[in-house]
Amino acid sequence: MKKSTIITIVVIALVLLLTFGMYNGLVKKQEAVESQWAQVENVYQRRADLIPNLVETVKGYAAHEEGTFTAVVDARAKATSITIDPSNITPEQLEQFQAAQDQLSGALSKLLAVKEAYPDLKANENFLALQSQLEGTENRITVERKKFNETAQEYNQSIRMFPRNIIANMFGFEKVAYFKAQAGAETAPKVQF
Repeated sequence: MKKSTIITIVVIALVLLLTFGMYNGLVKKQEAVESQWAQVENVYQRRADLIPNLVETVKGYAAHEEGTFTAVVDARAKATSITIDPSNITPEQLEQFQAAQDQLSGALSKLLAVKEAYPDLKANENFLALQSQLEGTENRITVERKKFNETAQEYNQSIRMFPRNIIANMFGFEKVAYFKAQAGAETAPKVQF
């Protein structure tokens, strides 16, 4: 065999090894994004699972708050009906998902505010335990959304950096959307005493 043929075969083999290595690295990062998205959905589902018990507990004390109960149940139904394919998270899908979750958060805030009008409800152990679990879940949601954004950022950087961007374009790796703050979050709420 000629020396130039051997060199060509070695160069082609190295290029193929690098290509496979970069491709596998991108697949690993994409899987990490999908896994982290599943964890985000998991904590949102935990919140959705707590809501029926919370509503039933409050109903026992505040029967005439039917509008609040309906708003919470409707918002929960809407929030749990939106599903996102983790392998193709678009900004529009994420915005729709986030809007439904924000609507549910608002309805829950109104439900939890009902306790102020009912001293017996404020003292109910079941209500207090559910409220505590809901607060813990809200914290978990924040943590998992942050982790998702970090994982998505790492993946997005990876598919945009040279020479991986060539492999990413060849095999259709797409940029993943991030969670963003709610509209108006930059304005501090007014607190009055």
